[in-house]
Amino acid sequence: MQEVLTITNDVAAELAGVGDAVLDELRDRLACTILLRGNRLTIEGEEPQVAEARAVVDELVELVEAGHDIGPTTVNAVIGALDEAEAIRDALDDVVWRHRGKRIAPKTVTQKKYVDAIRSHTVTFGIGPAGTGKTYLAMALAVAALQERQVGRIILTRPAVEAGERLGFLPGDMLAKVDPYLRPLFDALYDMLDADRLAAFMERGTIEVAPLAFMRGRTLNDSFIILDEAQNTSPEQMQMFLTRLGFGSKVVVTGDVTQIDLPREQASGLIQVQEILGSIEGIAFVRFSHQDVVRHKLVQRIVEAYRLHTEETGTQRQR
Repeated sequence: MQEVLTITNDVAAELAGVGDAVLDELRDRLACTILLRGNRLTIEGEEPQVAEARAVVDELVELVEAGHDIGPTTVNAVIGALDEAEAIRDALDDVVWRHRGKRIAPKTVTQKKYVDAIRSHTVTFGIGPAGTGKTYLAMALAVAALQERQVGRIILTRPAVEAGERLGFLPGDMLAKVDPYLRPLFDALYDMLDADRLAAFMERGTIEVAPLAFMRGRTLNDSFIILDEAQNTSPEQMQMFLTRLGFGSKVVVTGDVTQIDLPREQASGLIQVQEILGSIEGIAFVRFSHQDVVRHKLVQRIVEAYRLHTEETGTQRQR
């Protein structure tokens, strides 16, 4: 069957933007012939596929008319939302943080669930592949909580696993030695705060970026604490970190259990903690999939290909 829709200039411009990227994604995901000529959008294919495509296009039209920019990742988000009978607008309208005209908001249904979990739980685990926004959204929520004085400071930490004993051979003080492992966290912060403001926060200790080893022996009150790359913690390090939680604090732990850099015989704290804390009240686990990857669509395919390979060969880590 064939269906022809008349759309506005604004919608047509969004669908045809960036080299027809949105139209290409619609064609890839919906198994229909989709053509745009001026203000006429033609959908052709089997009746169930055309009906699904119409529902997706209707959602995209409403998003554009509500003032949202759309892209290829929006198509994935809309399809996911329709599959789960949830409104993607609820996700895209939930702006976590604004900086210099940039809006940071969930782009998929799972990201929206993640944001809601962080807001409503003391400890939240975000587990899934790279590119799903786990750390970035958590940091945006942390900056928002600091701005709204819900917490007094932000603490960002990562295990410097790859450094190991070689830290001693690198020049500079300890922070300089681990800078390559903490740099992605700094980069995200510069996306969310002006450089001079960030420098002032860090100088006062309001925002602290440090390797996980610096957490030992501390009790962290009135803080928003994020542990990134948690798949590279040992069970002992994970326990040590989680027991740093103090009054008035919130903890977010992010990681990807398919990218563990620990020695094969070393258990991962992130894998083990799911079994130990999975049923504890006040702790949430949100799991992302390749469909939540918001980078180039090829990244989604790469992530999924590796996942399938791991399952077929039985090479996934169990500890």
